[in-house]
Amino acid sequence: MNQIEITPLSRPLDATVSVPGSKSITNRAMLLAAMAQGRSVIDAALMSDDTRYMTGALRALGFIVESDEAACRITVGGRGGIIPHHGAEIFVGGAGTVMRFLAAMLTLGQGRFRIDGNQRMRQRPIGPLLDAMQRLGASIYSERDNNCPPVIVDMSRGRFEGGETSIDARVSSQFVSAMLMPAPIWKSGLRLRVIGETARPFIDMTLRLMEAWGVHGSRDGDLIVVPGGQWYRAQRFAVEPDASSASYFAAAAALIGGTVRIKGLTSHSVQGDLEFLGVLQRMGARVAWHPDFVEVIGTGQFAGVDVAMNSMPDMVPTLAAIAPFASSPTIIRNVAFIRHHESDRIRVLATELRRLGASVIDKEDGLEIQPSTMHPATIETYDDHRIAMSFAIAGLKLRGVTINDPGCVAKTFPDFFERLAMLEPAA
Repeated sequence: MNQIEITPLSRPLDATVSVPGSKSITNRAMLLAAMAQGRSVIDAALMSDDTRYMTGALRALGFIVESDEAACRITVGGRGGIIPHHGAEIFVGGAGTVMRFLAAMLTLGQGRFRIDGNQRMRQRPIGPLLDAMQRLGASIYSERDNNCPPVIVDMSRGRFEGGETSIDARVSSQFVSAMLMPAPIWKSGLRLRVIGETARPFIDMTLRLMEAWGVHGSRDGDLIVVPGGQWYRAQRFAVEPDASSASYFAAAAALIGGTVRIKGLTSHSVQGDLEFLGVLQRMGARVAWHPDFVEVIGTGQFAGVDVAMNSMPDMVPTLAAIAPFASSPTIIRNVAFIRHHESDRIRVLATELRRLGASVIDKEDGLEIQPSTMHPATIETYDDHRIAMSFAIAGLKLRGVTINDPGCVAKTFPDFFERLAMLEPAA
């Protein structure tokens, strides 16, 4: 299917929705399970392109990984900090978490490893992670000497021990998470000074998941300490529903009006993207937390907002797509680094919003979006799942929105359009 036209909703919503498991948690859990000793079972896992790339990568490294897609269950045979194969060629497509997480984890191995990705992945920076690892003595480098993938990890010269260094996290917090997860197994652990971090909640998520899998670390301001000589415990682990995926349905409640209940999301979530619900509250929606779901209630009328979104960068497209329908301007700040995501999201969002008739100023670090009179258009998606899903929500309000290449949502939410079509208006 090369394109899909979104059917607008004429009445307020009264819908209960479920969303797939968190990509961020699923890929972290698989990596932690591989480093644990013994068999781990990951329930409610996300089954998508990104998690399949992680599954394929672990198999290429010699781990036994079983995937039951119907049950959303992944079983990983961990090897207690050992990588079975001595060297491997790994392809990760457009999965940034897989590229970055593996680059640091492969220091547990022996031999020469090469990690490559698709054309866009070859443009995405990884230099700060390579620099930090090199300062610790790792032989890890960009094959083309341009601080982008392909990445070579050469572990033929002896065991990597960790130590103390700093890392520039202004481009991505994933660089920090990548170093933290193998750190307990490194002989000297890790003392890491984080410079200019972007999305702190994702780093906190990593530390909380590491603790859940049996190791401990501490954080004091910009210093993170993970002692060495620790081991992850194999276990049965349940993945939370994805807060990023939930954001589209929460935004729909604010945009269309009515009530959307999102199953499985609670106020105790480790996911920083739940902060987006607070943004919707500032805009005029109501959010009610329950023991096993969250409820978002909107009127279809809402104000714009001025918000720094560096702690929830994946939520920028969601907010941008509904911002032209607000009664006042929306200003999105402090997200210059999203130019290096699956697309240059600042440029792409400005381009596609203007295609719909919106008045937009794109700045180096964000967007300013005015209340606008919108018109039908066909949206280009740039092989970026979040662009496709965000503008689909705008199509619930504006007739005539068509999404090109809707299949790109397979990266994180393969049946997004089927679930969107099941949204129920109030009787």
